[in-house]
Amino acid sequence: MSGGLTEIPGIKVGVCHDRDAATGVTVILVEEGAGAGVEVRGSAPGTRETDLLQPGRLVEEVQALVLAGGSIYGLDAASGVVRYLEEGGFGYSISPLKIPIVPAAILFDLFIGSSSVRPDAQMGYQACLNASSGPVPEGSVGAGTGATVGKFYGPLQAVKSGQGSASRHRGKVVTAALVVVNALGDVYDSSGLLLAGPRNPETGVMEKTIDLFFGGNPQGFSGNTTLGVVATNAKLSKEALGKVAQMAHDGLARSIWPVHTMWDGDTIFSLSAGEEEADPNLVGIMAAEALAEASARAVLKAQSLAGIPCRAELLK
Repeated sequence: MSGGLTEIPGIKVGVCHDRDAATGVTVILVEEGAGAGVEVRGSAPGTRETDLLQPGRLVEEVQALVLAGGSIYGLDAASGVVRYLEEGGFGYSISPLKIPIVPAAILFDLFIGSSSVRPDAQMGYQACLNASSGPVPEGSVGAGTGATVGKFYGPLQAVKSGQGSASRHRGKVVTAALVVVNALGDVYDSSGLLLAGPRNPETGVMEKTIDLFFGGNPQGFSGNTTLGVVATNAKLSKEALGKVAQMAHDGLARSIWPVHTMWDGDTIFSLSAGEEEADPNLVGIMAAEALAEASARAVLKAQSLAGIPCRAELLK
């Protein structure tokens, strides 16, 4: 495990999952509040309360973010996180009330495991109880439990992926990323080595999606989304956080190809949980680098599940 996102003071990460059903939820807790932004680049997103994160909206801080499997049904997990925060007295103050602000995004994992079991409010609540400031759990855990990549030939010829986290340091500024990779495309490391791609139905050998697309038979498979959170200890405005989220998507493009397709719902949240002075451009570059490494780790740390092999198993 890597420290990753929890290297930012004030951030806790919790996971809860059902490995038999191959689904789960990841909660990023910032109970005392943190500035937030978002950028959606994929064309098939499933989200909750992302409009609040746009510049010009009243609310400036969130108390948690939720990433979940289960497709649109998985948004129910956010209700459990709201309940947990309400019980702790955390939220946006509308005297005498505290209203927890919990944006969420989901990925599609219904084609492996059980399609009838999805993250719900209880699973979201339990993820909060499990949350800690320790190293971020990686691999086929949390929202990454049912994540797969390389789905050109469909989900049964995919490679298992999961959740990864990484960080970058520059002086006193720390910027980190957590990502759940459930992409149509392939995942590569920083040297361009293919880590995971669609498995040929006849040979079982991994291929490159881009070669298959250029081979004259372009086809897509609905049910893909890469979800990420980048966070920094720098103090940034909502406008700057929006830019950081935009730049962080470049990290996906450095590790996942193709990315941001009509069949993906790629969504990146950004958080500011600190008081360090920093140029948003620097933070954005650090976020992209951390997200690229975290995406590779999501594949490298994954475990085989529900009949979908991981990279380590394929290399045996």
